[in-house]
This record gives sequence, C-alpha cells and structure tokens, in this order.
Amino acid sequence: MEEEQDRAVECTTPNFNGVISVMDPTRSWAARWLRIGKFVPGVYTLAVSEALSEEMQAICEDKHVQYMPPRR
Repeated sequence: MEEEQDRAVECTTPNFNGVISVMDPTRSWAARWLRIGKFVPGVYTLAVSEALSEEMQAICEDKHVQYMPPRR
C-alpha cells in the first residue's frame, strides 16, 4: 500500500477501540493471546467499528488474508 496512497486512505479509519504496541511479537504474551504473535512489530488496533469496502474484502480474499468484519 506504500505505492497506493488512495488505498491506504480507504483502509484507514478513526473509528476504532484500543491499541496495542508490539516490539517483539514472538515474545509478547499479549501478542500471542491476541493471536498476533506472527505479525511484524508495530501498533495495532484491538477493534474496528466499520467494515472494509467490498473491493478491499475481495483483495484480502485473493491474497489469502483473513478478514473479520466488525461485530454489530
């Protein structure tokens, strides 16, 4: 998404709850508990309040990225 700023903006939202910062996901008990132990180090949201567009959901599916829409 670095080359496609429009796509990055489309996938970014201010509607989320909670964050976790992970420096070493493989050693963090919290990262393992949240099932993000294989993610790259960074800052992640705990819950997002709005769904991705259908186009972005299709891209996730094509790239075998599990997408879980927000609970209503």
